[in-house]
Amino acid sequence: MIELKTPAEIERMHTTGRFVARILTELGEIADVGVNLLDLEQRARDLIRERGAKSCYWDYAPSFGNGPFRNVICLSVNDAVLHGLPHDYTLRDGDVLSMDIAVGIDGWVADSARTIIVGTPADEDVRLVRATEEALDAAIATATPGNRLGDVSAAIEAVATGYGYPVNTEFGGHGLGRTMHEDPHVPNRGRPGRGLKLRPGMTLALEPWFARTTDRIVYDPDGWTIRSADGSRTAHSEHTIAITEGEPLVLTRRLPDHADAETGTVPA
Repeated sequence: MIELKTPAEIERMHTTGRFVARILTELGEIADVGVNLLDLEQRARDLIRERGAKSCYWDYAPSFGNGPFRNVICLSVNDAVLHGLPHDYTLRDGDVLSMDIAVGIDGWVADSARTIIVGTPADEDVRLVRATEEALDAAIATATPGNRLGDVSAAIEAVATGYGYPVNTEFGGHGLGRTMHEDPHVPNRGRPGRGLKLRPGMTLALEPWFARTTDRIVYDPDGWTIRSADGSRTAHSEHTIAITEGEPLVLTRRLPDHADAETGTVPA
């Protein structure tokens, strides 16, 4: 069942989305050579506690994973791309770090992910991260009333194909709102004109992720961390959006430096 949100409910999700954006912005500033993943996890915990928010990941226990998950953020390094379990690892020069977080404030959820390169970036890693960001932008631009879910999925696939990256369909985007995962599933590959018709009030987490040379995945012994099957590097970008009568509204858009994370305003 898909719940259409009212403008007031979307604004409440937007409040959460701004906070999620703030967390990812701050962690991106902290992540550097010599920083431990557990330090990033702890900072995310502190920010969530200070805001009075609630982690959607803590105690999460899906069918996969050696649950329950007992962290508030997924941190995935290099060939790891999804559900990376924070652990005692010190970031090195050139590491590719994907950070994925979902929280709730007053019963409304937002979910977002970004990939950064620590220290000195390799050209091929920059290209991979850029591909996920462009795919996300293309998917968002397609998420308008009257289009179909297949149009959004096809937009992601088209960018991946243009870059020469294969696409995995086991994990993709999803609906969300009162909980982290709601209908519908949003694959990262699809056919234009097919699938569910998009309507104002739908809220979706769109999340293209690619590995450089494979569409196959493997799991770490921890049951959570998902890696490219051939060890190639990976990247992941995600925003929560709302479909409106006009242009899609990005609820987790990261703000310019010095902007107020709660109001979205930039001081004069």
